[in-house]
Amino acid sequence: MSQRLRWARVRTGLYWFLGFEFFVGFATKCWPGSTIFGPAYSEKLAEWGFHPNMRFVVGGLELTAAVLLVLPRRESRFLGAAILVLVLTGAVTTHLIDDAPIWQGTSAPIHLVIMMAVALVNWPVDWRDVVPPWGRTASSARASVARGGR
Repeated sequence: MSQRLRWARVRTGLYWFLGFEFFVGFATKCWPGSTIFGPAYSEKLAEWGFHPNMRFVVGGLELTAAVLLVLPRRESRFLGAAILVLVLTGAVTTHLIDDAPIWQGTSAPIHLVIMMAVALVNWPVDWRDVVPPWGRTASSARASVARGGR
């Protein structure tokens, strides 16, 4: 097995592991009662000053990002990591303001650094490659515009 194929498998495994972690995060946030990680997120969010149903918004973003991380396209992985950078920035800020114990507030900063690295590794060549126009890819759209078409 070549070195390049080996690293591709390691990267794919890492993306699947991260996707699974955030899928678990989605499931725990949408679960109505307490979980193995503590009390229900509706209670935690209310303690932190958020509306209890905010858990569905955060959980939905985590699910979307988890799906984007496991897709084999670089642009989708970048988009998933970028979504998680925003979510995790809010989580880190919340834990800092809340004065959470160190053992409770370590996961979010660690995952924030990991997602920043994933976003940088998958940084698109052109921002238009992240969300191409409907019906054609961004590169074909740029080629069409360069030829003078619409």
